[in-house]
Amino acid sequence: MIRSFAMALCLALAALAAARAAARDCPPPPDLGAEAAALLDRLARAPDPAAAQALMNRLWALWFVAPDAVAQDLLDRAMAARERRDMEGALALLDRLVAECPDYAEGWNQRAFVRFLQGDHAAALADLDAALALLPDHVGALSGRALALLGLGREEAAREAMEAALSRNPWLSERALFEAPGTDI
Repeated sequence: MIRSFAMALCLALAALAAARAAARDCPPPPDLGAEAAALLDRLARAPDPAAAQALMNRLWALWFVAPDAVAQDLLDRAMAARERRDMEGALALLDRLVAECPDYAEGWNQRAFVRFLQGDHAAALADLDAALALLPDHVGALSGRALALLGLGREEAAREAMEAALSRNPWLSERALFEAPGTDI
């Protein structure tokens, strides 16, 4: 009897701790402001694909800095799950990340990527729109939005999204999907 009470108490305390963790106040995401703007300015004028990739890598490094250690752990574990091709595990972690830190654009962007890989273009598009509402110049989300729209058969909207992405990074490899002889993209 005492053993079952102790186990029930431990389970109740664990459930309470889990509820508190889920209800925690996520701090605001890092302020990317000036550093991201400077990188984006240089990226738009990158002279070649190698220079653009180096700048994109620096942007990704900024975007991957989560608001706190808990959010960073969720993001890191989700990306590791995705790399192992455990899309359901990655999605569960990213669901938690966007629920706990809804102002962190990269959580939305990474969940969109997983949903895109699963073929759920409509859900990916919704997540990309959420990411872009938070970081309108997120080149990855912009190009991802173009690909999701293309997957939904919305070619004109996809082309517009790709043009927006290319205005920030003219060397995106995804541009090849939209190039045709005689087009401006």
